[in-house]
Amino acid sequence: MDPLLPVIARFAPISLEEMEGVALQSRMDTKYLLPAAQLPHLLARLCPEYRLLEADGARGTHYHTQYFDTAGLRCYFDHHNGRPLRFKVRMREYAGSGMCFLEVKQRTGRGGTVKRRMAIPALLPGLSPHQAAFVAGITHCAEPLLPVFRNEFLRYTLVHRTRAERLTLDLQLCFRDGDGRQAALPGLCVAELKEGRAGHGSPFSALMRSLPSPPSGFSKYCTGLALLRPSLKHNLFKPVLLHAGRTANQPPFLRS
Repeated sequence: MDPLLPVIARFAPISLEEMEGVALQSRMDTKYLLPAAQLPHLLARLCPEYRLLEADGARGTHYHTQYFDTAGLRCYFDHHNGRPLRFKVRMREYAGSGMCFLEVKQRTGRGGTVKRRMAIPALLPGLSPHQAAFVAGITHCAEPLLPVFRNEFLRYTLVHRTRAERLTLDLQLCFRDGDGRQAALPGLCVAELKEGRAGHGSPFSALMRSLPSPPSGFSKYCTGLALLRPSLKHNLFKPVLLHAGRTANQPPFLRS
């Protein structure tokens, strides 16, 4: 049996409706890379402080994501080159819930993140004119956006009992593109702390400091693309890829 499941079962549940109050579409994000094998011990220490999202009786949601970029990979290279104002565009399906959204994530000049989204019927291979206009109205990017690759992972979402704070734990990350290339990061957990702009005092961040486990920049889009297309310039992302491999105690897996 998965050793994580008994710990997950100990958390008090929170529903999607209850979680609306801490949607945090405008927020400060802090990411950490953790060995998935350490999660049962870490979550046992967090259980008194957090509730865990439960939807239709299930704890843990499988996410399917389709990423989009320009022909010249503007989104990828804006991130690689350290542009403080940048964006990413994706379609995301919350498996089993019937929910699917087109999402635009923008990085602000002060290090925050703003996410805007619109409901769509399903993951699609391209943007409709209406969807493209939605994205262009936010990003002011006139270039066409094309599908790049898909990403899948399992997410557990924790919500603090009193603070405006959410913690997501992403496991079983894998990537695949239209040319048949696949990659994965087995054994890795990407933890992301999402707080309001007046964040501070998070029990999770305090636990990370005590380990110590410092924050780590990590983008699923940029990491996935660097793994799927190793010939792309990815100097900035090499430390993250090495850190991810060391953390999971095994190198990233790539199969063509």
